[in-house]
Amino acid sequence: MSFVSRSLLLLTLTLIANLAVAADPVRMGAGAMTFDTVPGWGLNEAGKSVLGPTHGGVVVDSEGNIYTSANIGVFVFSPEGEVLRRFLGDEYTAIHDIEIRKEGDREFIYGARNNGAEGLKFDAQTGEIVLKLPFPKESGLDLQKFNPTAITVAPNGDIFLSDGYASNHIFKFDKEGKYLMHFGTKGNNLKEFNTAHGMTLDTRYDPPRLLICDRNHQPKGRLLHYDLDGNYIEEVITGLGMPTSVAVQGDFVSVPDLHGRVVILDKTNTIIAVLGNNPDPALGRNFNVKQEDWVEGVFSGTHGSYWDKDGNLYVQDWNVSGRLMKLVRVHQSQN
Repeated sequence: MSFVSRSLLLLTLTLIANLAVAADPVRMGAGAMTFDTVPGWGLNEAGKSVLGPTHGGVVVDSEGNIYTSANIGVFVFSPEGEVLRRFLGDEYTAIHDIEIRKEGDREFIYGARNNGAEGLKFDAQTGEIVLKLPFPKESGLDLQKFNPTAITVAPNGDIFLSDGYASNHIFKFDKEGKYLMHFGTKGNNLKEFNTAHGMTLDTRYDPPRLLICDRNHQPKGRLLHYDLDGNYIEEVITGLGMPTSVAVQGDFVSVPDLHGRVVILDKTNTIIAVLGNNPDPALGRNFNVKQEDWVEGVFSGTHGSYWDKDGNLYVQDWNVSGRLMKLVRVHQSQN
């Protein structure tokens, strides 16, 4: 590369960085679910994403640090957006969904590796992998493909792993990884899944329930409740586009929609706010929106979200450049 070409490249990078920093926050949402974006959060000194392509999830640990799974591994950010550590290498690639759970004095990340064909559990501080969940042959099933998309954990440690990109069965294991059962099948009927894409433990209910994203259900994506024994309870809400994942805090649930928005539900499962809605059908559900084409406050392929203790939201787009955003909760007195 010539001196002139190198100078032009550096100038371009500087301009991108300045634009990222100079962007004004965008306010979105409504009422108690009003948020401001944080322009440039999580970018490096050159104003570029450090993640590489993203097709994963987000969680927050007890210290407020943010974990997000990218195609090449898991990245951990401080609340201010600085990278604290990375878990890279083949065993951490293709983690499509993550959950976090405190067990004793340690916190663990549970992950569903779609292209890795397994679930796994690793130490949130050290990255030590302590459990792997391959396809359970004990189930007696003869599957041509095993492609997990979601994982969650019951209060007693039982693990649920959804084969959302293949059979649409949800497999249940005990805390040691022993296969217990499976339920669900592919289809568009009431008690069937057409891409059981996301899943979490719905702690708004006693006893807790599984809250499952039936992303491609026809005619519209929906959320479902099942009990922890795999029994259908109810259709929670429908007409959500392509719901990819769910995160619960208190009475509220954040639901990313791949079309480019995040829907917030209250305890009655009523929509009370819509965040980052992308009005352009060509840019919603679009992986190939490069960083230079990102629009502050407008999402393109929302895939994962998670709340911190203050009610702020972290949102990941399914994105070629690797997009992770921080939305700061605006309290009523600030509206």
